[in-house]
Amino acid sequence: MDILGLMKSTGVRNFAKLLSANVVAQVIGLVVYPILTRMYAPEDFGLLNLFLSIGAVLIILSTAEYYYAIVLPKEEREAENVFFVGGLWLVAITVLIALSVVFARPISMWFKSPNLASYYWMMPLYVFAMGAWNLLNYWYIRHKEYNPISRYQVSQNVLSAGGKLGMGWGGVLHGGMIYSVVVAPLISLVCSWISARKTLLPAWRRISWRGVAEQAKLYRNFPCFVLPRSFVNMLAGQMPILLLTPFFGGEAVGFLSLAILLGYTPIGTITRAIYQVMYQHTMEQVHRQKPIGQIFRKFILSASAIIIPVFVGLWFVLPQLTAWLLGAEWHISGEYIRWMLPWLYVSLLSCSINFLFDVFMKQKWGLFFEVMLAVMRVAGLCIGVWAGNFMLAIMCYSFFTALALVAQIIWMLLQVRRYDRSLG
Repeated sequence: MDILGLMKSTGVRNFAKLLSANVVAQVIGLVVYPILTRMYAPEDFGLLNLFLSIGAVLIILSTAEYYYAIVLPKEEREAENVFFVGGLWLVAITVLIALSVVFARPISMWFKSPNLASYYWMMPLYVFAMGAWNLLNYWYIRHKEYNPISRYQVSQNVLSAGGKLGMGWGGVLHGGMIYSVVVAPLISLVCSWISARKTLLPAWRRISWRGVAEQAKLYRNFPCFVLPRSFVNMLAGQMPILLLTPFFGGEAVGFLSLAILLGYTPIGTITRAIYQVMYQHTMEQVHRQKPIGQIFRKFILSASAIIIPVFVGLWFVLPQLTAWLLGAEWHISGEYIRWMLPWLYVSLLSCSINFLFDVFMKQKWGLFFEVMLAVMRVAGLCIGVWAGNFMLAIMCYSFFTALALVAQIIWMLLQVRRYDRSLG
């Protein structure tokens, strides 16, 4: 069965729900940016993205990546225990982050962003909200409940976009966007919890601490290898913000952060929908001992046939398009996106199928590829820092990232072919 056949069968409604919700959510989030760029200064975007970059790294630690394992067990009781393993980690890490608030000023000085100290107290709330949603999200995926996922995505982006506009109109310019990105997921999480309580509350009554310990041990590859892999990936992904800010300043990084947002958001929208549906379907095929290679080959070929012509066309218009949408001073963001296109293309292919590391329990290899990717990304940025050329740093970062992801895709496809051959 190819990817089109998959989407015409049992996966079509799930894929359509997730993709449409992602599209609506991201359009809502993006449509306000022509207004926001005229309200907030580039330094405000730089501060927001520094907060989000630090938060993204801490979110990786918050559940030890156990939420990925919620989909894997055959028995429901085992999945419940995995869920609560992740919940215990989340509570412990949130407490530790709350204790770190007393060091807000030294942390802000480390990143040469004194204003960060005024808003770091919200970091525990943000990390808890996002970590709890990761657990709920994969709980819904396991049970093929895609409507709550769609509602969360749309509500969070509506609240975040509305909050940013409201704060801007109210004159809360420096930290207004940070307040919005923290409060929005908290409200959406509460609403989502109301939907999940019917299944989670009975599961809480059935909790077996012995079972929790057994599942924590059984899926120890996730904290041992998936956690470092995700941590390295997230740290490397945030490296342009974390590394370039001390050398080139908040304004330059503000232009870059918006470029990353505008460039990666559409790719992430499509990727998340494909990933979630294909992950669940692939596990079903593996449990039934059926071949899966044709699905992935067809996906890569059909996706490439669409993306490459679109990206070639975008290459010629991006600077003018961003200047028209956001204002003349933001044309440089379009220049950055142009050099990000190779990375974005390969990233869509790789991120849509990188659950294969977990399907085949090859988390050690996943960690290896993430370390290789991080080294190449840092090397690319260091070339630009050494040359004192911000644009060169972005070009090298994108090119080196694309090379590393191509190697990862080839390896994953070889594993799929080996699995198919093992079936005879």
